[in-house]
Amino acid sequence: ACTGIENIDEAITLLEQNNWDLVEAINGVIPQENGILQSEYGGETLHGPAYGPTSHSTAASSPPSSSSAFRHVVPSRQIVERQPRMLDFRVEYRDRNVDVVLEDSSTVGDIKHILENELQIPASKMLLKGWKTGDVDDSTVLKTLHLPKNNSLYVLTPDLPPPSSSHSGALQESLNQNFMLIITHREVQREYNLNFSGSSTIQEVKRNVYDLTSIPVRHQLWEGWPPSATDDSMTLAVSGLTFPCHRLTVGRRSSPVQTREQSEEQCTDVHMVSDSDGDDFEDATEFGVDDGEMFGVASSALRKSPMMPENAENEADALLQFTAEFSSRYGECHPVYLIGSLEVAFQEAFYVKARERKLLAIYLHHDESVLTNVFCSQMLCAESIVSYLSQNFITWAWDMTKEANRARFLTMCTRHFGSVVAQTIRTQKTDQFPLFLIIMGKRSSNEVLNVIQGNTTVDELMMRLMAAMEIFSAQQQEDIKDEAEREARENVKREQDEAYRISLEADRAKREAQEREMAEQFRLEQIRKEQEEEREAIRLSLEQSLPPEPKEESTESVSKLRIRTPSGEFFERRFLASSKLQVVFDFVASKGYPWEEYKLLGTFPRRDVTQLDPNKSLLEVKLYPQETLFLEAKE
Repeated sequence: ACTGIENIDEAITLLEQNNWDLVEAINGVIPQENGILQSEYGGETLHGPAYGPTSHSTAASSPPSSSSAFRHVVPSRQIVERQPRMLDFRVEYRDRNVDVVLEDSSTVGDIKHILENELQIPASKMLLKGWKTGDVDDSTVLKTLHLPKNNSLYVLTPDLPPPSSSHSGALQESLNQNFMLIITHREVQREYNLNFSGSSTIQEVKRNVYDLTSIPVRHQLWEGWPPSATDDSMTLAVSGLTFPCHRLTVGRRSSPVQTREQSEEQCTDVHMVSDSDGDDFEDATEFGVDDGEMFGVASSALRKSPMMPENAENEADALLQFTAEFSSRYGECHPVYLIGSLEVAFQEAFYVKARERKLLAIYLHHDESVLTNVFCSQMLCAESIVSYLSQNFITWAWDMTKEANRARFLTMCTRHFGSVVAQTIRTQKTDQFPLFLIIMGKRSSNEVLNVIQGNTTVDELMMRLMAAMEIFSAQQQEDIKDEAEREARENVKREQDEAYRISLEADRAKREAQEREMAEQFRLEQIRKEQEEEREAIRLSLEQSLPPEPKEESTESVSKLRIRTPSGEFFERRFLASSKLQVVFDFVASKGYPWEEYKLLGTFPRRDVTQLDPNKSLLEVKLYPQETLFLEAKE
């Protein structure tokens, strides 16, 4: 009420600059002689706060007045002497800044005359903009505008052609600059501060405003665009906008069939209405309404599809819709969002080898935030950001617009990151979204390195991502070293276990071989025993079947045979000359030398007796009256 400052943000800034001292703040805007209010009462000068509790106590005895509650109450004889108030103006024109200092009793025309000498531009060609109290003319007295001490204005020269640059570097520099567009929504009297790069087009600005205001591009009615901005495909750098800040006003056309010429006739400043055919899809829902239907009724049909369905049972399906809707709104150049649950994102980012691990970036979207559209289109979809995220991060997203989805994410957040992080996200206001969470996996827990809010720039976002990468890289090197040491220990243990296993296998094979050998020996022994028993049985049988040995005094012809064994022993026996040769074979077999294994050889002449007919008598084979034979093993 005292200073004429109606902007609450400006008032708070002044109070902060003066450490919330109300008197100092007011004196800073309306300076008095010696920095205090002078009064004369009984020859005394009243020092101290002019606005304070004492003022109210004095006012209690005074009659009611329509003046401000902060007025300076003095006795009737008090005279306040006020010095002329000086105002500071910083005026921007293209790439120049001009400082102007005037008394508040001067007029707007006085400022133009000073600028005419400084800028070499006729005052009649100037449009002096930036006033916070509406339109003014050259005769307006500055005191009546209730201006603060420091003011910023800018000059437009719509009747003068923009200067041509002889250097391509100047154009490139302007393309890389960021323009702050202060856009006022006329119907709801709401102001948006949007950052755009110089390479953005007017059409992109209008599309972003459509996302904020739900006014289709073809029905937007603009004020404040420079006259040189005649094409929606024109970039902001060459459109003639004031750098770094430019004010615009947007509203809805009163009739859907209103022409561009009618709109320009109703406006006192520069108006722009887009006729872009590329936005026909935004108004398709309005083609079937009656002529009398108001646009406010049909605006609900123009809103975008939700980024994510509410109460989605499958997180992967919800992320598929999120990615598709994100691409339809902001284009195909955007981070690659992992399709799957948050647990799957953890597996991809953290639960792999240390060299393959990455940071996890969680993007939290909110359609009702005024920052969302600018953050997504200008920062999150910037090629440098997209490339850096794809190389170093696993990116996962979630939509916090719907309350059910918000509650679901907070539950996941509590489970994986703890209640402190969940509470931090829960207390974030809508206009602080979107959020970008940078998560680093550790041995026992997951650590949130950074929570990036939507009110940032591309450079700041990149710097914070790189800072997180530096922390992660240091931790990753430690993890790689620990993992290498652990793998070395495991390799040694694995080699020891393998050697032990091989040793056990060798011992078992040796033991099994010994057991097989013993079993074979036992089997052979059994066979040998059986064979010996069989031989013994055969020998006994043959021994018992032999005819009795004839006596020496026998009257029959007797043949005396002397048989030498392979060991050198001899045994003798008498046989009847009429006995068959088989009897001799049986006798030899009864002594343990079966004729199947041994052959019986004669001496003179040397012959194999076993080859003779065993049914012939000894006399016939000439083994009579006596003969010496020897046994030899068959081959």
